[in-house]
Amino acid sequence: MPTYTAPTKDMQFILHDVLKISQAKTPGYADLEPDFTGAILEEASKLTSEVLAPLNASGDKEGCRLENGVVYTPKGFKEAFEKVKEGGWPGLDMPEQYGGQNMPAVIGSAVGEMFSSANMAFTMYQGLTHGAASAILAHGTDAQKDLFLPKMVSCEWTGTMNLTEPHCGTDLGLMRTKAAPQADGSYKITGQKIFISSGEHDMADNIIHLVLAKIEGGPEGIKGVSLFIVPKVNVNEDGTLGARNGASVGSIEDKMGIHGNSTCVMNYDEATGYLLGEEHKGMRAMFTMMNEARLGVGMQGVAQAQVAYENALAYAHDRLQGRAVTGVEAPDKPADPLIVHPDIRRSLMDQKSFTEAARAFILWGATMIDAAHRSEDKDADGLVSLLTPVIKGFLTDVGYDMTVKAQQVYGGHGYIEEWGMSQFTRDARIAMIYEGANGVQALDLVGRKLAQDGGKHVMAFFDLVKSFCKDNAGQDAAFDKDFIEPLKAASKDLQAAGMFFMQNGMKNPNHALAGSNDFMHMFGHVCLGLMWGMMGKAANDALAAGTTDATFYETKLATGRYYMARQLPATALHLTRIQSGADTVMALDAANF
Repeated sequence: MPTYTAPTKDMQFILHDVLKISQAKTPGYADLEPDFTGAILEEASKLTSEVLAPLNASGDKEGCRLENGVVYTPKGFKEAFEKVKEGGWPGLDMPEQYGGQNMPAVIGSAVGEMFSSANMAFTMYQGLTHGAASAILAHGTDAQKDLFLPKMVSCEWTGTMNLTEPHCGTDLGLMRTKAAPQADGSYKITGQKIFISSGEHDMADNIIHLVLAKIEGGPEGIKGVSLFIVPKVNVNEDGTLGARNGASVGSIEDKMGIHGNSTCVMNYDEATGYLLGEEHKGMRAMFTMMNEARLGVGMQGVAQAQVAYENALAYAHDRLQGRAVTGVEAPDKPADPLIVHPDIRRSLMDQKSFTEAARAFILWGATMIDAAHRSEDKDADGLVSLLTPVIKGFLTDVGYDMTVKAQQVYGGHGYIEEWGMSQFTRDARIAMIYEGANGVQALDLVGRKLAQDGGKHVMAFFDLVKSFCKDNAGQDAAFDKDFIEPLKAASKDLQAAGMFFMQNGMKNPNHALAGSNDFMHMFGHVCLGLMWGMMGKAANDALAAGTTDATFYETKLATGRYYMARQLPATALHLTRIQSGADTVMALDAANF
């Protein structure tokens, strides 16, 4: 049975040695001293290891069931959800006005990784509620906020997002769900939505669905889409529950993974809904939730890679198999442990060097969100907007790959359900698909985000990398060779790819779009290279200051050197692919595939 222990020490290192959050000017950060954040992380660690992780495998095996219109979650989920609510975890970074604790997003992100590593399917119930509450917070009227947010922040009521329909996914302009205006200002919502995570379950008194629909007589296509609050149970003006609304679950999907989460077909039969935001501006409001969700999904990719790595590492220490080629290392045993073999080390180092840098990337991104929301920092908002498709697409692509590597360490046992490793791979797979499939993330990055605000934000990123290299070069020859020079080379590759798009994309857009996936991955590697540069600098500083935990920082440097030497050079391969253009990609007629 797999286990999970939260990497709290690594999180503290990133928060305080690398990001130095308590020294930042962002409102609320001055309170984030190491003792304070450590106490929060330790409490979350206990909850995830003692309550949530033990339900992960059983929840996967049991799944959800639909009986007489009610979805029942796996055994133990309801009791665990009560413990999560009692601890105030769903409202950790939500406003105090609505019952939250007003912690910065960077703390919510660190805790969120723990929850997702321990039990991704379970954590989605509160995660989607957080996103729906954020959309209402950003776009709702004061009355809507007062009516819905207190019970959503506490997760007494949960939330969902309803976009996809049977005939349309990414192309939401094709949706058929209709909204008919009523005399009292409400709307009657009619249509069907599919793939609705947490769409129906037995853990909350009410479910607040956010539903995209077209108001009758509105503009065609995506310009005619509006967003509506559609409660499962109608809510009276005083906040009490009224009659059941015309929203029902048609079926639950039989999925590859996340079995403990109820993915529903939702039917709306003249359900009462309330406009959220402006008419025909539904995508603007929905993207508040979707952008948050994309960052959360990127974190899911890292979370599954982390828990898979932990278990693969333990197995590599325990499993005896063969002898080290350089000489016996366990003479008292019939064979040496797997971890003596170079190829196992390579796999584990791939996993370790990815998860540690990816965690730093997520938390760095969260500091930008805090700066944007708490300080109205438009530059931070623009940069995290640029990086959102990279966080979502790259981290889930590679996070999935890392769960496969972890599974491979087990050999045949990794393919046997009894050992539990396949669940991490199956659960991680959805992160590459939902909240905008990763191909769409790459297209968004190349087609929209690079040119956003005249290219201001991508140039700011390049300047940031350049400044880091300039400020930290020449102080340590080994650091220059191992960290600065590889990062410079990778950044130059990324800039060369951007130049290729500028020179060729206008003539033939396919030249840019055919290279979009490679560009997203190249960008991701440069981001992780920057994170390793920052972590390497922090580790060097700690060693120079005479730390009492030299092994931790020396290990951090060794792991960083591995990434810079073995993973970051992938940017050169991606650049070569991009510069080959679209001709070979588009050469075949559709009929000849």
